[in-house]
Amino acid sequence: MSVSKKIVLLGHFGVGKSSLLRRFVEDTFSENYIVTIGVHIMKKEVSIAGEQVTLIIWDVEGTDDFTKYRPSYLMGAASFIYVFDASREVTYSDLKYNLEHLSEKYPHVPVHIIGNKVDLVDANILQENLLSQNIKPDYLSSAKTGENVEQLFENVAAQVLKND
Repeated sequence: MSVSKKIVLLGHFGVGKSSLLRRFVEDTFSENYIVTIGVHIMKKEVSIAGEQVTLIIWDVEGTDDFTKYRPSYLMGAASFIYVFDASREVTYSDLKYNLEHLSEKYPHVPVHIIGNKVDLVDANILQENLLSQNIKPDYLSSAKTGENVEQLFENVAAQVLKND
């Protein structure tokens, strides 16, 4: 038996949400930047401990003000994936504020924090930035190289199954 779960990708413009989604669903990467307008939805079925889970992943347009997301994009989500660009500190400087907003409006929806584009930043500088901002990401990933992309989505799928 298969279950379907809505997963929503959130974050600033240009942090790599669409690239993470394409890497996971299609195992592709493109250097061409295409702005997501509104929402782009893709799905992929994964097997977790013998159970089939269809992840319906909503790639929502980037914004730096999470209060402006359309509630219809976020309603019914089993999990949020908050993506920041590890090479652009401005994309995670307001992370705490955005996470507080999400937990206030959607208290029962787990949030996974992902630092993407780790291939573009020195590991020591990244660690310094994360420590100075007191950020503990669940994963550091690269849509370009595929680093931690599959693990991220499989972990999300396992968690939403467990929370059922």
